[in-house]
Amino acid sequence: MTTASPTSVDSTPIPDGTDPGGGVLGGRYRALTLGIVSVVLVIAFEATAVNTAMPTAARQLNGLGLYAFAFSGYFTTTLFALVVSGQWCDRRGPLRPLFTGIAVFGAGLVVAGTAPGMWVFVAGRAIQGLGGGLVIVALYVVVGRAYPERLRPSVFAAFSSAWVLPSIVGPLVSGAVTQHLGWRWVFLAVPVLILLPLAVMGPALARSEREHPVPRGADFDRRRTLLAAMAAVGAGLLQYAGQRRDLVGLLPGIAGAALLVPAVLGLLPKRTLRAGRGLPTVILLRGVAAGAFFAAEAFIPLMMTTERDFSPTLAGLTLTSGGLSWALGSWLQGRPGAERYRGAMIRGGFVLTAVAIAGAALVLIPAVPSWTASVAWGVGGVGMGLTVASVSVLMMRLSAPEDAGANSAALQMSDALGNVLLTGLAGVLFAALGGGSLAAAHEGAGDGGSPAAFAVILLVMASVAVLGALLSGRVRARA
Repeated sequence: MTTASPTSVDSTPIPDGTDPGGGVLGGRYRALTLGIVSVVLVIAFEATAVNTAMPTAARQLNGLGLYAFAFSGYFTTTLFALVVSGQWCDRRGPLRPLFTGIAVFGAGLVVAGTAPGMWVFVAGRAIQGLGGGLVIVALYVVVGRAYPERLRPSVFAAFSSAWVLPSIVGPLVSGAVTQHLGWRWVFLAVPVLILLPLAVMGPALARSEREHPVPRGADFDRRRTLLAAMAAVGAGLLQYAGQRRDLVGLLPGIAGAALLVPAVLGLLPKRTLRAGRGLPTVILLRGVAAGAFFAAEAFIPLMMTTERDFSPTLAGLTLTSGGLSWALGSWLQGRPGAERYRGAMIRGGFVLTAVAIAGAALVLIPAVPSWTASVAWGVGGVGMGLTVASVSVLMMRLSAPEDAGANSAALQMSDALGNVLLTGLAGVLFAALGGGSLAAAHEGAGDGGSPAAFAVILLVMASVAVLGALLSGRVRARA
């Protein structure tokens, strides 16, 4: 890491210890906070709506065998966009990548909403991933550059709080639209909501760019861009090979691994995959947490519709408790005095996540009430709120100012890579255990399929969360 300087992230303390802007909603920061939280709000609504509509969309497009691709395809292209966004932000500031990302994200929604078949639908999700990758890194850089260090935990807590309303309204709206108008309108209606963040955040972000100018740096690092492309292509090939599960699939599998492994080693901080103390472990744990939680979450609505005969609305509502409690966990980590317990909060968050994923699997036992899954996911949301926000705060603290964009990109890349690999693994397990054919049979015959596919997926992801708890003690470097 290079020596800190104020060129990329302005975290210089005010000499008298006061902040004329007050809190994140004070006069200095109010417009900017509302603008960037509005972006998170739209992304959150899209995510909760997609989770609800996805089982119906996959069945109507005859694509249950590619169900996991619809999720992992998003994160595969995100791998590439994250690196591009990190370099773009460090060299030109976050304004252009943020607005470009929002536009691309909207285009992906339109492609998915008009898809005639499952592969085009997956392509639309991949376009969304490009936009989402540009946006999320730019948001992190805005936080690092525009807010003093003492306010950053509150901003990350506000990001988590932005998931509360979509978690409540999203499944209800998405389920009703899916049942009465069709799943396509779940995707086609969201682009209209993008206009609100554009109107709110434009002037505030432009002012922030003027107050924190970025010196015109070097051109894009072609090597990092090539590594990012290798990572995305390699991850895609591995997913394709996993879906085939035959000798022909060995070739793309080997090629995918040959591309992905050196790319990841070159893009993530050194010693990340070995859980080196300090920043490397912080980066690694983001991927472990996100991968385990979201890979499990992707299959819960499908599990509730096939095993418990839930409607799309009720299946989506199962996840509502997680969005609400995630905001609670993030709020707790931002309380005064919580800083000294940062490592313990990360460990506790992983434990709660593991308990939640294993608890959700209990609904596969007929005698267990269906609401058990919702209660379990509420526990998991608290755990993820504690873990993800704490990891983000530690990453910012351990990053030199001029490395904020690169490290934010590495953090989000770890997130996306964890999602790609673990959701892809879940898809392989689902297909190998006959989940796709059983779900399709359920749709036609009305009888429940074997719960083995869902049980294995959830227990594997719970084990991954336990691994994260074991590694969490390494987030602080030795003195």
